[in-house]
Amino acid sequence: MRPKGGLADSANILMLIVGLTGGMGVGKSTVAGLLSDLGAEVVDVDALGRQILEPGGLAVSSIIDRFGPTVSSEDGGIDRTALASIVFGDGDQLSALEEISHPAINELLDKAVDDLEKPDSIVVYDMAVLVESRLGYETKHPYEVVVVVEAPMQERLDRLQDQRGIKPEDALARIESQASDEERRAVAQFIIANGGDLDALVDATAELWDELQQLLASKMR
Repeated sequence: MRPKGGLADSANILMLIVGLTGGMGVGKSTVAGLLSDLGAEVVDVDALGRQILEPGGLAVSSIIDRFGPTVSSEDGGIDRTALASIVFGDGDQLSALEEISHPAINELLDKAVDDLEKPDSIVVYDMAVLVESRLGYETKHPYEVVVVVEAPMQERLDRLQDQRGIKPEDALARIESQASDEERRAVAQFIIANGGDLDALVDATAELWDELQQLLASKMR
């Protein structure tokens, strides 16, 4: 999926909307944090996905109607473990979940961007499943530029084991269930390589920030 052409102007507020993605263990969240430090408005799309499953969340009632009361948690939200046991490995069930959850996430995303709007903003959608979904795309504020973070496979496996306690074989299975590097590169305007050297990552992100500022500046001409 490629972002829509052109750099959109929303309600006379100049913004550049950036989709930031990458597979498990590449350091996407680290890049998002660095961009935030540089002045970007970062929206954690993955966090919005959790929010819609909390008590009172936008998708709770529809998910219970579709998958049954066993996915309901004691506090009135969604038991994510129970839900995962139903949809994991079942394409039809997963598609049914996405038909409910993705519009709800996009609705929260639109609200988040509306609340963030200010002149001359660079807004970053920090999202894992940019390639695999329409999240951040079928919205009032679709991403216009895609940044992909990459890392060597062994580096990713080591990080997931050290930081999250995920065994290498389990981490590899999760990585292989995601979009491939080739699929992400096909939609990317920028690629950040994260080989584990933090100083190099800081420098690469700073260079990216300069490029994004130039794109935003081009909207003012």
